[in-house]
Amino acid sequence: MTGLTEGALRLGTRRSPLAMIQSRLVADAITARTGRAVGDSSTEPLTQIGGTGVFVNALREALLAGEVDLAVHSLKDLPTAQPEQILLAAIPLREDPRDALVARDGLTLGELPTGSRVGTGSPRRAAQLRALGLGLEVVAVRGNVDTRIGLVSGGELDAVVLARAGLARLGRLDAVTEVIDPIQMLPAPGQGALAVECRTDDPPDLHDLLGVLDDASTRLAVTAERTLLATLEAGCSAPVGAYGEPAEGEHVPELYLRAAVTALDGSASVRLSASGPLDEAARIGRDLAAVLLDEGAADLMWERVT
Repeated sequence: MTGLTEGALRLGTRRSPLAMIQSRLVADAITARTGRAVGDSSTEPLTQIGGTGVFVNALREALLAGEVDLAVHSLKDLPTAQPEQILLAAIPLREDPRDALVARDGLTLGELPTGSRVGTGSPRRAAQLRALGLGLEVVAVRGNVDTRIGLVSGGELDAVVLARAGLARLGRLDAVTEVIDPIQMLPAPGQGALAVECRTDDPPDLHDLLGVLDDASTRLAVTAERTLLATLEAGCSAPVGAYGEPAEGEHVPELYLRAAVTALDGSASVRLSASGPLDEAARIGRDLAAVLLDEGAADLMWERVT
């Protein structure tokens, strides 16, 4: 395709403040590491009503139509099946994937009184909050980060749970009252990671240019998480948490993968872990998912995925 070897690359993204910041981080990293200019985000309006999948599809359509040269997504929003025409060219170094609490009066989860109203838009977070047995009232909320934080500062809710990565990128870590330990709440598969996509049939020099942003350890960790999700045949909104942590092994780099499937009402959960060589990430994810299914995980997900 013409135009890829000279001039600014055209980057497509959503219009939300967080998406714009994430895309600018990628654009700046491309320029810093390759010297290649990246133009302003796509003028595609992307105002469709719907979930994150609507925006992912709209960006991919713009990419395949040649309206943009690359697209940036939150990796956790991408379906686990990658279209043949689209290349996942880079997964940059991951931001802290843990969830974070923003609560009134500086409270932590354990300090919130029984009956406190805690907001989240995530079935996974809602299920795991209920499973903690703290007597919290989990409230479904929508809106961007500022809107959700405003529900706490305005007194409508006692707390909200958000991704720490998004708060960090928005410069809102000052609002966090607790970063939630994965022992209590496992993040979504791919949370905290970004995905940079281009067309599979783009010239190899573009693939190579974007590939300089790829972080091998991050890619393998999220590969384990997303392979687990795919093997469970669960969507990105299913009550599945997974967290892969690369570590130095005695002989080779290793991966420690934790996963949990939790009933939406919090009444039951299956939580397991596995480890192995980092370069066998996909196998580790598949094998752990198989054990989760053997332990009854499918029954806990049924309400979401049927």
